Amino acid sequence: MKKSFVTIATVAVVGISSHFAIGTAHAETINNLQNKQAQIQNERSSIKAKLSEAEGQIADVLMDLKELNEEIKQVEQALKANQKMIDDTNKDIDTKKKEIADLQDEINKRYDILSNRMMNYQKSGGNIGFLDVIFGSNSFTDFISRVTAVNKITSSDADLVNQLEEDKQTVTAKLDELSELQTELKGMQETILVQKEENDAKKKELKQKQDTLQAKISDLKIEESSLASIESEVNRQIAANRVVSNPVASTSSSSSKSSESNSLTQLSSGASVTKAGSNAAQIAINAGYPHLGTPYVWAGKGPGGFDCSGFVSWAYRQAGISLPSSTAAMQYSGTKVSYSDIRPGDLVFFNTYKTNGHVGIYVGNGKFIGAQNSTGLAVADMTSGYWKNHFSGHVRRVVK
Repeated sequence: MKKSFVTIATVAVVGISSHFAIGTAHAETINNLQNKQAQIQNERSSIKAKLSEAEGQIADVLMDLKELNEEIKQVEQALKANQKMIDDTNKDIDTKKKEIADLQDEINKRYDILSNRMMNYQKSGGNIGFLDVIFGSNSFTDFISRVTAVNKITSSDADLVNQLEEDKQTVTAKLDELSELQTELKGMQETILVQKEENDAKKKELKQKQDTLQAKISDLKIEESSLASIESEVNRQIAANRVVSNPVASTSSSSSKSSESNSLTQLSSGASVTKAGSNAAQIAINAGYPHLGTPYVWAGKGPGGFDCSGFVSWAYRQAGISLPSSTAAMQYSGTKVSYSDIRPGDLVFFNTYKTNGHVGIYVGNGKFIGAQNSTGLAVADMTSGYWKNHFSGHVRRVVK
């Protein structure tokens, strides 16, 4: 790309040089020289405008790169944190599996003891059976005591087996819970990895755009410098051939103002939003702005840390509205509305690791506020990029 710019610049400069060449054999009139001077100045002004535009575009690219690098950093931190949770959960699963195995061994041993005792009890000639214990008594009082003891031992063993069974069920339930958490975490990890890939692609595209603009600026500067040399020669000829008394007004080219950046202004705690459908919806939206940047915390339901459904539930609780704390239940709350009828305060859902696996609150202008696992609580754009691609189209209105 840079080579093509250099070629164009060289041809342009050669053409201009040929057109504006000042020959000693053919002296030119003041009018001709002034016309050439004006034409050169127009060319230089045009080039400077292009330079200013290109420099403004580079400034925008650098700002976008800075914001993207910060987002990439947050995504990488989220990947590490989520991977740690996965590793910890895997360890917990292994521990619970061992506990289940140990409990099962203990249950089997207790069953064997009880079974052997019952077999000995039914045999009249057993070596150390219950009958030996009972009928080996020395008196009636001793007999009663031994029968009572045998009953207590038998009952105690049975209670212990039952307790072991209950413990096993408790540990098994915890294992199921951990397995579900493991699935959720793996889904989030895949979501974060997709965001990372998209950010890496954006960064590559921005770097290519920056390199192209730098090459363009370099070539424009070469062309402008050549035109400045030619204009200097024309000015010298004008001074040498001036035959009239009126001095030629000096001319100078003016640089065009840099174009303003068109980057989108992100919503912040002080930003205004489209009016919500009700006071409760507006209160829920506004409740989140002071906490932008709060880190994502699994099952977090308070200002110290949120997950997606935890934040939505908390925000509406500030407005006196009670919502479920899980995304699975929240997707059926209120009334379903079409996206064409969406308004601030409505709940919007995204297909992440599962259908409607992520939820946020619509704030207007194609944006929503929610707890993202890569950026924490933030306002995100659902009209482009990752969130546009994963928007499920599912919208719920929880206040009228």
